[in-house]
Amino acid sequence: MAGSMQAADAAGRISALLSLLALRRILAVLQPLLLLLLPPFGRRARQVDPAAVADASSSSGKKAKPAVVLRVPAAVCSRRQALARREAAMRRAREAGRDYELIPTARGETLFTQSWWPHASSSSSVKPRALVLVMHGLNEHSGRYDYLAKRLNAMDVKVYGMDWTGHGGSDGLHGYVQSLDHAVQDMKMYLKKISAENPGVPCFCFGHSTGGGIILKAVLDPDVDALVNGIILTSPAVRVQPAHPIVAALAPVFALIAPRYQFTGSSKNGPAVSRDPEALRVKYSDPLVFTGSIRVRTGYEILRLTAYLQQHLRRITVPLLVLHGADDMVTDPEGSRRLHREASTPDKAIRLYDGLLHDLLIEPEKEAVLGDIVDWLRPRI
Repeated sequence: MAGSMQAADAAGRISALLSLLALRRILAVLQPLLLLLLPPFGRRARQVDPAAVADASSSSGKKAKPAVVLRVPAAVCSRRQALARREAAMRRAREAGRDYELIPTARGETLFTQSWWPHASSSSSVKPRALVLVMHGLNEHSGRYDYLAKRLNAMDVKVYGMDWTGHGGSDGLHGYVQSLDHAVQDMKMYLKKISAENPGVPCFCFGHSTGGGIILKAVLDPDVDALVNGIILTSPAVRVQPAHPIVAALAPVFALIAPRYQFTGSSKNGPAVSRDPEALRVKYSDPLVFTGSIRVRTGYEILRLTAYLQQHLRRITVPLLVLHGADDMVTDPEGSRRLHREASTPDKAIRLYDGLLHDLLIEPEKEAVLGDIVDWLRPRI
């Protein structure tokens, strides 16, 4: 029961943003903000209750001194939280025997990256047959794909993972996405780096949900297309539709005015992402997984990404495997059908799983899904 409630909380965040109820909540928040901007109310002196001061003075027998209140800026809190997450991510990697690396971005942020390879990093005697770059989904992190990585390692495939900004061990406010274009740029940079470190080794990309959308936008770049031998997508964020057209029309305005605002209680009764209670418990008890309500800017960025992709699906020319649960209520399976139908690549395949939900790799049938991934990848490496 607890797992189901956590699943509902996490999965409902995207759909809640797209509802008119969420729109009304934003308007309620913006009204007092606008009042603060009016000159008569902009800088009001703080009122002190004289009775309270007198009571404090009489009780101590001394003249009361003004209380000192220290407020830590939100940016400082965000930085401290990011450092704590990074330390946790590095500790997990060390304990699991994985290599990790901290990489600076052009924006001055730091990305946490890691790799799975059962052979010593300093050994050149064992060369991987292929590389796979993993792009995780919204609110999670690359470490959650340990099971997939080990299955691919068994095929002599070296796996790399990158936590995008605001996620896992990387910089940024937890669960906040200022721009998904930043994630696309960072993925391009990291892909070029690992390709240069493994010359001549075929490279593939795996992406889940929003991570799949990031990969799709990245491979539209001819330079990235030339580096990638194929992409594997589970439940990709290709189609996420708002509940009403006015929400999509006003989303850019609200994302600019109140980008970090969260929809308290908006995730109630949201759709589940898996039918495995234990897998849900493990996921949502992980402190590196963001379980709070979605922020305005994050939701808008998802809408913006999916709208862009739907206009450019015909430009996808890399070999493609797309997998989607037919009962997924987070990202629309019709988006995957359309991707498969419109992509220009002749080498494309789709797997739709009846009864399965959003997180295919933590569903009870995950072995069948992994088997389909391995079967598609093996003849291409």
